[in-house]
Amino acid sequence: MIMFNIAQWRAWAPGLTSAEDWSQWSRNPAIACDQGEAPDVSFLPAMQRRRLSRLARMAFAVGWPLAEGREQLPLVFVSRHGETPRTFDILSDLATDQPLSPTQFSLSVHNAVIGLWSILRNETSEMTALAAAGDGLEHGVLEAAALLREGAPAVLLIVAEERPPGAYAPWIDDVPFPYAMGLLLTPGDEWQLGLSTCESKDTAHLRDDWPHALKLIRGLSTQKGALQHHWKNRLWNWLHNR
Repeated sequence: MIMFNIAQWRAWAPGLTSAEDWSQWSRNPAIACDQGEAPDVSFLPAMQRRRLSRLARMAFAVGWPLAEGREQLPLVFVSRHGETPRTFDILSDLATDQPLSPTQFSLSVHNAVIGLWSILRNETSEMTALAAAGDGLEHGVLEAAALLREGAPAVLLIVAEERPPGAYAPWIDDVPFPYAMGLLLTPGDEWQLGLSTCESKDTAHLRDDWPHALKLIRGLSTQKGALQHHWKNRLWNWLHNR
């Protein structure tokens, strides 16, 4: 069992930009209509914004306000699929014998977002990029909790997923719409996270209706005291100590 506080949180998805938007969505969750819009990152100079993919813009949009006024803030970035649209464009260029863009390639790697974050914020504290399975949120919390235990006064956790190109639809079905969530975690005992496992073959197929980050947003928006997140044979128990 690990313990921590969620000091602040923010989230973004198409049409869901405020706490009130997420509160309404949480009461009646549905797939957000994606028209290709990107979050507002006007706090960055235009030349810097041009390098950011929509995934990076989503991560910056939820993370930047939480990091405001904080120096040397460790960051844990979690994305199962990462910059899939960029890599798909690179593969498409290869398939048609087009010249490859070095910039496009450098920004397609999984730690590109935290690299850009470090540069644009002049941030030199510890940063980690994780590519986990469907319970990547929980693995990110474990990483953040370890940093808190090592003495960090706060850790920023960002979970973001972009909708993969249609060609991946037969294999990727766990991103109902693009979304990003930022959590500012601090030491404390407001939240407890525990893990239980079952080796039964009957649990091998278990998964939740919504990604774990979206389920947590629902819990935070509706002030639920307990949450359970399934992924295969793993059951993550979230408990809010009121």
